Amino acid sequence: MKRVIIMGAGGRDFHNFNVAYRVDASTEVVAFTATQIPGIADRTYPPSLAGPRYPKGIPIRPEEELTALIRRYDVDEVVFSYSDMPHVEVMHRASIVLAAGASFVLLGPHATMLQSTKPVVSVCAVRTGSGKSQTSRRVGRILMDAGLRVALVRHPMPYGDLDAMRVQRFATLADIDASHPTIEEREEYERPVELGMLMYSGVDYAEILAQAQAEADVIVWDGGNNDFSFYAPTLQIVVVDPLRAGDELAYHPGETNLRMADVVVINKIDSAGLEKTERVLTDVAAVNPAATVIRAASPTMLQDGPPLMGRRVLVIEDGPTLTHGGMSFGAGLVAAQLGGAGEVVDPRPFAVGSIAETFRRFPQVGPVLPAMGYSDTQLGELEQTINAADCDVVLTGTPMDLGRLIHSRHPIRHVTYELQEIGEPTLDDVLRPMIQNARRDLAVATV
Repeated sequence: MKRVIIMGAGGRDFHNFNVAYRVDASTEVVAFTATQIPGIADRTYPPSLAGPRYPKGIPIRPEEELTALIRRYDVDEVVFSYSDMPHVEVMHRASIVLAAGASFVLLGPHATMLQSTKPVVSVCAVRTGSGKSQTSRRVGRILMDAGLRVALVRHPMPYGDLDAMRVQRFATLADIDASHPTIEEREEYERPVELGMLMYSGVDYAEILAQAQAEADVIVWDGGNNDFSFYAPTLQIVVVDPLRAGDELAYHPGETNLRMADVVVINKIDSAGLEKTERVLTDVAAVNPAATVIRAASPTMLQDGPPLMGRRVLVIEDGPTLTHGGMSFGAGLVAAQLGGAGEVVDPRPFAVGSIAETFRRFPQVGPVLPAMGYSDTQLGELEQTINAADCDVVLTGTPMDLGRLIHSRHPIRHVTYELQEIGEPTLDDVLRPMIQNARRDLAVATV
């Protein structure tokens, strides 16, 4: 019996177990380890998901215990199953594993991608915060405008009750609210549902696929971090961020995505500038010269609200983009500057609890506040930090309405952003053959 540990962050790790190990009688998965996301260790992958071979479930332990776990269970293999790590850091993890005596394993697309009976458009990226979400929304709108039913399946964010999250289906904001989601989940779910898309997420992606393909003509895979798709794609779209030029060849598994892409969307070229954009174009041409390249921007749009001109503004940004995405700012800071803010208020002096700890863990973060809310406690600490800040206006650059969740003593103004292609080709162009094939299949099915 081969003994295995799966290293993860509450997502790819569970999927890899489900598709590669759950029914493998020659393998025993003795533990998961967890990192990146606060509060996801010290749990158990429940028996209902782990299957009859694991009547007690599988423990989920902090990654810091990895060496001790390898030795305690006499582990043969450790499977690395999370994303957005510099190549050198992946090999540091490998060195820890090898030094403890186990083999280090990376499972690839053939071992982990599920086959769909419906066409799949996968939208992935080379880094967290590149612009997958707005690209997925754009793809979904094009398909819906063509008269096709779309199910948008989101990469897992199973930070709560894993049993309850096995298959999640969201058709309304009330559905989202009822799931008691984290801020990160709301950032990904709310806008597509408002646009009329059917959203799926959860833990068991074979069951999710079975339900989604029964309701949709096309599946859109909306990736997390820079992970590759759980579903075998008919068309692979990968988003690249020239604000971090060079990262497209320096992170795992972002480089894998880039090399597999049918279509590369170079986003944010309006703010990155010519030199960084050219660097990215050179890298794309070097590793995937056959890919279709689309140039795009994600301009910020200020919603109605209190004026920013000359005011002291506290900027709140998407959390994952700033943390494991490594960015120092996001759309909120850009909008504050364009709106003429007199001062961008540094939130650090006002941060409490886990919010202060986030700043300590991620020192690259600029004078902005990450929208951390992985638990009710952390959401409360975020609210305390906001209300303690000495500012005139709170400007939120997150894709969801934070004002629905917190009580701010300061007026709130929101920033939105959607993908805009620049020149040709466009996403309409690359999706047209799939749309034609899907319509033909529907016509045949109705005869």
